[in-house]
Amino acid sequence: MFTSFSAALTGLAANEVGVDAVGTNLANLNTTGYKASVVSFYDLVAQSLGLGNGSSVGLGTGKPRVSHEFTQGAIQTTSGALDGAIQGDGFFVVRDPSSGAVNYTRAGNFKVDANGNLMTATGERVQGWIMSNGVLNTNGVIGDIVVPSGTLRAPLATSNMSLDINLDASATVGTPAGTFSTPIEVVDSLGVSHVLTVTFTKSAANKWDYAVTIPGAEVGAGTAGTPFPIPAASGTLTFGPNGILTTPAPPPPAANGVVPVAIAGLTDGAADLNVTWSLYTPDLVGRVTQFAQQTAVSAEAQDGIAAAQLTHVSLSDGGEIIAQFSNGKQVAVAQLALASIRNPDSLTSVGNNNFQVSSNTAIPALGTANTGGRGNVLSGALESSTVDIAHEFTSLIVYQRGYEAAAKVITTTDTLTQDTMNLKQ
Repeated sequence: MFTSFSAALTGLAANEVGVDAVGTNLANLNTTGYKASVVSFYDLVAQSLGLGNGSSVGLGTGKPRVSHEFTQGAIQTTSGALDGAIQGDGFFVVRDPSSGAVNYTRAGNFKVDANGNLMTATGERVQGWIMSNGVLNTNGVIGDIVVPSGTLRAPLATSNMSLDINLDASATVGTPAGTFSTPIEVVDSLGVSHVLTVTFTKSAANKWDYAVTIPGAEVGAGTAGTPFPIPAASGTLTFGPNGILTTPAPPPPAANGVVPVAIAGLTDGAADLNVTWSLYTPDLVGRVTQFAQQTAVSAEAQDGIAAAQLTHVSLSDGGEIIAQFSNGKQVAVAQLALASIRNPDSLTSVGNNNFQVSSNTAIPALGTANTGGRGNVLSGALESSTVDIAHEFTSLIVYQRGYEAAAKVITTTDTLTQDTMNLKQ
């Protein structure tokens, strides 16, 4: 008889869903990366009253739609070496090890298991790209990230070196100011360091002779306690009237502008060293100048790496997993993958701070941080829950009042029904 009865029942059910959503939000007030649930109400199709004037009455409210609001949560600094927060759009990609299902999450409180797998706090494996054969390729297929543990980094023999130095143009030939020596350390194939000495001696105006030596005890042909001159690693540098290096001339050809430093017969048993000493920058600017300033080295470089033990692994800004070694070198061994989803509100929550795609979800686009509209990954930080406690308590009062009002409609309808039945008596 009365549609108000069924309409009120839908109001009870709808407000009950709202109270449930508020309860879930408040329970996750401190959950890392949690996105607050939002309840949307819809009225049911109205029916005509048959009064001929277009009047109609509704049939109550439909089943509410509960979705997550993917707004940016506050970024909180932490002390976790593997903690990461996404600032902007995007999701971390994780895989359930039991089912193999791919999930998406904003919670970046990661940990490492006994096998070195990078995992979420609830056990899902974090996906990304890992270094293979010394190369980190972010264009390949993503997979489980495995963090190295206790790894010994193999040495890398020096193949290139350089010195940025100014030679004093005012120095006099044959005086102490006319001779200058500087050391530079190189590494052989066994990871052993050798200190080479590069000596510059002024021989004439705008001309300096150079020679490279190694301690005699470190090569078979040398004598302990006596510097051993490296064959072919000697010559003359000529400068123009403006103090710029003119000879050797800059490349091309490739033989110009470089000095071969070939060291054979190392006594430690390492392979022969073949080092290229570059006198010019890649932009063909001379690294050696001659101005009337005190002779001094401003920079030196070599690409050899000594053997080293892994000491620390951490997450860096941008989502790189950085391995730090005992020799001070840092190497990116992995890169976290981020997924860009155009309509994140269509994702389905599966618990543990994880979401899965639904039939309405756009295909996730994978990539690195700060690309393709994806946000940045901040290291040593976590994203807080987006739950606003004041807003939730306000919504709770509204849902409570709505529930009470719907219940009052039911009791009133029941009274009217009883009155109608009593008319028959």
